[in-house]
Amino acid sequence: MSDAADTTNPLALEQQVCFALSVAARSVVAAYRPLLEPMGLTHPQYLVMLALWQHSPLSVRRLSELLQLDPGTLSPLLKRLEAIGYLRRERNRADERSLAVTLTDAGRELRRQAEQVPPAVVQRLGMPIEELQSLHTALTRVIAAAQPSPA
Repeated sequence: MSDAADTTNPLALEQQVCFALSVAARSVVAAYRPLLEPMGLTHPQYLVMLALWQHSPLSVRRLSELLQLDPGTLSPLLKRLEAIGYLRRERNRADERSLAVTLTDAGRELRRQAEQVPPAVVQRLGMPIEELQSLHTALTRVIAAAQPSPA
């Protein structure tokens, strides 16, 4: 069998959207790693910080919705970010059941350093910005299409 794409085999690995998405996701996250390490952030922690830089303060519930992560996955990320001094988690005074997440001064200051990340990633990928924007639009459509239908 040749290495060429087998378009007649519905199970050919190189024809699978899930395979291409998986490899692309790992590769792009790897491109972020050397940029985030000096800030003491992992990629999932960076996503939390992006949400907070845009919307702080946020309830844990709203942050979970924005990041499309379940609270059990989000909680250790928040604990680690709190331990390194980038955010605070506090009970909402209006609703004691709700945790509010706010940036600390150090977390707000980190934003200046993080502003260098997007252009560095674009440069590392070496793709025209228009192509990356088009890819983002297509992936957003894939995400929406893959969401479970409301019952």
